[in-house]
Amino acid sequence: MNTSSVAGTPALREAVADLDSRLGGSALLPEHPGYAEAIAAHNQTAPHRVAVAVLAADADDVREAVAFAAAHSLPVAVQATGHGPSTTADDGLLIVTRALDGVTVDAATRTARVGAGARWGKVVAAAAKEGLAPPNGSSPLVGAIGYAIGGGVGPLGRANGYAADHVRSFDVVTADGVALTASATAEPDLFWALRGGKGNFGVITAMEIGLLPVTRLYGGGLFFEGDNAAEILRTYRDWTTTTPEELASSIAFIRFPDLDVFPEPLRGKYIAHIRVFYFGSADDGERLVTPLRAIGPRLIDTLADMPYTEIGTINNDPTEPGPYYERSTLLRSLDDDALDTVIGLIGPEANSPLLAVEIRQLGGALSREPAVPNAVSFRDAAFSLFLASVPAPSDVDVAVDYQTKVLSTMAPWSTGGPYLCFIGSHEADEATVRAAYEPAVYQRLREVKRQYDPTNLFRVNHNIPPA
Repeated sequence: MNTSSVAGTPALREAVADLDSRLGGSALLPEHPGYAEAIAAHNQTAPHRVAVAVLAADADDVREAVAFAAAHSLPVAVQATGHGPSTTADDGLLIVTRALDGVTVDAATRTARVGAGARWGKVVAAAAKEGLAPPNGSSPLVGAIGYAIGGGVGPLGRANGYAADHVRSFDVVTADGVALTASATAEPDLFWALRGGKGNFGVITAMEIGLLPVTRLYGGGLFFEGDNAAEILRTYRDWTTTTPEELASSIAFIRFPDLDVFPEPLRGKYIAHIRVFYFGSADDGERLVTPLRAIGPRLIDTLADMPYTEIGTINNDPTEPGPYYERSTLLRSLDDDALDTVIGLIGPEANSPLLAVEIRQLGGALSREPAVPNAVSFRDAAFSLFLASVPAPSDVDVAVDYQTKVLSTMAPWSTGGPYLCFIGSHEADEATVRAAYEPAVYQRLREVKRQYDPTNLFRVNHNIPPA
């Protein structure tokens, strides 16, 4: 039975009504009240129009939904917050996991059990009560599991590695509708693939992840007028060669709209924003940032000692839903030629439609393999280059074409592919996904896919086809 022959038919409506009767949550068709709200995503670049939306209340609902999709040949998509869309799930089945947001912290083992719908902010708050912190990202609103299965490079990364490196186990429903626990000792191939292979191998309902004994940091941001962007970036680049692994940082070049929602000193300006996360003493932090403050007058300087629970205030990532067109690449180096090239493309004199460009330092523990290997690739990268546009509908092609121009021009310094968590919705093609992995890793992922999802039921994603 093919998808197009099923979607919207009386037979499907009857089957969905039967499915709904078995769920603790609900199964919705497009004509049902609440359907639009159920499928809404934070990133609106790939809006869904699914045949069926299942609002899962628990892991049993996920298992029922996967079995239903397999029986009716409906491709499966999964969404918690919708921060990382890939492609539309038109005529498929969308499992919405946002209700599975439980978080339980075990202080004795320094672990957290995290439900599929939990956001990092909730995990951070729960861990902080025990004097601990998770390997979270910069935004408290991003889903913890979606972030971890894409690798996850956050503020604690240079000191402790990728978020995927800290995962102890996953509870997952595979394409045959079976609920499994994958860990280093149970389903080890699946466990390897899930940590970096994104949503290709099943629907994760919970994970257990290691926590770190962190309660505070010295951090914040330095905002400079961006007219001298090349020299600011050069100073930042040189500074990163001297910083310890306990310090993570990035520099973002942002064209702030002239809107009241932004601080007055930034409105309507081209700004260089250096973000600092230092997990040492405040006195040492003050000493380490001296070369950055010497760049010149700051429009805003928020560097200070702070509790870990305030870490989301440093990047201040967008909180409102919108059409965020995002792309990235990993850079082997940022030598003088690379620096001059990127500034020529995105600097104050460039006719660039990009809203923001971030260069993030990698290295440190991110460059080392974890005790239990996973599928995260290109650990030798020195920096990530992230591009973001929020264009009007009429300007989407212009923004996307310019992103392509930037990435192709920076190719001589690139590892060849994007960073997993930053693959955009408009680059879900097989060649781009393949380029995000080292060749041997990609081939092994395809073999694991063949074992656990031979029909490619989980293909509404940055897809890895079965071997």
